[in-house]
Amino acid sequence: MKNTKKIVYISLLIAQAMILNYMERLIPFNAGIPGAKLGLANIITLVSLETLSMKSTFLVIITRTTLSAAMFGNVSAYIYSVCGALLSFVVMAVCVKSKKVSLIAVSIIGALFHNFGQLSAAAVIIENYKIGVFLPFLILIAIPTGLFVGTCSKGLLSYLCRTDLYFKEK
Repeated sequence: MKNTKKIVYISLLIAQAMILNYMERLIPFNAGIPGAKLGLANIITLVSLETLSMKSTFLVIITRTTLSAAMFGNVSAYIYSVCGALLSFVVMAVCVKSKKVSLIAVSIIGALFHNFGQLSAAAVIIENYKIGVFLPFLILIAIPTGLFVGTCSKGLLSYLCRTDLYFKEK
């Protein structure tokens, strides 16, 4: 039964992340910087980091990114997204394992490294490293969006802990 509950929990997280990703596309957020967005699906990534193993969290991230790109994006968007997601996952996983960084700080760090990963992928793909000029602006956007996502994640985890919906693999 526990394995079935875990599979259902992971599936629900992936579905929720995809819904948040779709909803984010409906929000008119234009910071004037290519690649800048709210990152609402990362609420689910943070919940996953707190409740699942790193292996299961990796599965959530890769599946969510792949399915969202297949349904709502294109190949180049997928490449940028997966590069940002993987780099931010590695850094956030290290922060979570250290247990010295708050969830909100992990979110901000994840947002920063997600932007760095996307920008690095773009620089390699277009073969122009001058695109790095966008990095300071992306950092300025990543801090408040990371703060928002981290605060939402903290609130969601607090709610889930008080319900029967909470699942803790670790």
